[in-house]
Amino acid sequence: MDVRILMELESLRKDMKEYFEITWASLRSMVEPSFAERSVINHRDYLTIGDIVTSYAINITETEVWTADGHKINYDYLIIATGHADQVPKRRSHRLEQFQKENEKIKSADSILIVGGGPTGVELAAEIVHDFPNKKVTLVHKGPRLLDFVGSKAADKTLKWLESRNVEVKLEQSIDLNSFKDGLKIYQTSNGENIVADCHFLCLGKPLGSSWLSETILKNDLDFLGRIKVDDQLRVKGWNKIFAIGDITDIPEIKQGFAAQQHALMVARNLKVMIEGGKTQCNRWMETYKPQLAMAIVSLGRKDAVAQFPFLTITGRIPGYIKSGDLFVGRTRKQMGLSPHL
Repeated sequence: MDVRILMELESLRKDMKEYFEITWASLRSMVEPSFAERSVINHRDYLTIGDIVTSYAINITETEVWTADGHKINYDYLIIATGHADQVPKRRSHRLEQFQKENEKIKSADSILIVGGGPTGVELAAEIVHDFPNKKVTLVHKGPRLLDFVGSKAADKTLKWLESRNVEVKLEQSIDLNSFKDGLKIYQTSNGENIVADCHFLCLGKPLGSSWLSETILKNDLDFLGRIKVDDQLRVKGWNKIFAIGDITDIPEIKQGFAAQQHALMVARNLKVMIEGGKTQCNRWMETYKPQLAMAIVSLGRKDAVAQFPFLTITGRIPGYIKSGDLFVGRTRKQMGLSPHL
């Protein structure tokens, strides 16, 4: 049976990457550029069978996807996995060069400002002070505590860890980057305080990669936040053969890589059931997805981490052993059929 399964891995507007990136490893790659050699992977390295179209989708019909470069791709089953919109280079080599430039920016600075106290800002600050303990790092966050998506205990332990490494954390403040002028190295907070820094990094939330769907047949299947509404089998509600996975879904759980991997694995199994079954009755054999429990591990440098489990919050070397050494890169590569090492 000729079954066409189109998996929209890289179909965001303005996103035509030729590679897959293990995104939670990008902060380590800024501080240690060689780390990106394993975490930035050309699609053809793991997708050895199938077509790869490096373009972005502009429209969906019940049987076709249209791309910006004029491709019309027929499908029997469609998976939308467009995650968050992110402006990164198209070529893998250019992405590696970008990490090298960011590393040079960090190394040449005596003082660094990080804007945003979510997991991205926290992990970047931790990576920098681990490799460059003598640099002055300031983190500004508009919320009342760090890591708003986890519990207060995890946030408090993270704050203590950063402050013990001389990171200056300023909560309930924001930065007006429009008032910043190159060469002056002075940033002003919403409280009127001046911060002197040689460079800054924005670690704020990125918009969902769903805006293009508002012009397609799925325009009524987005919630008020732009997330795709899915059923228990991760199918777009009302569409039997269109699935959505990852951060773009409206599943009530912490949006993280682990959950997205679970979505992908379950949808793959359900697709196999649908393809082999070929009948509506196969629905009873399909798996249903249960939202992940409120668990998260935030890396703090190379050896420490803070972990929130359903009934326990811990920090230090134990959670660090689980994640921080390799950031799950080796395991992810192995799941993709690749060697965990180069």
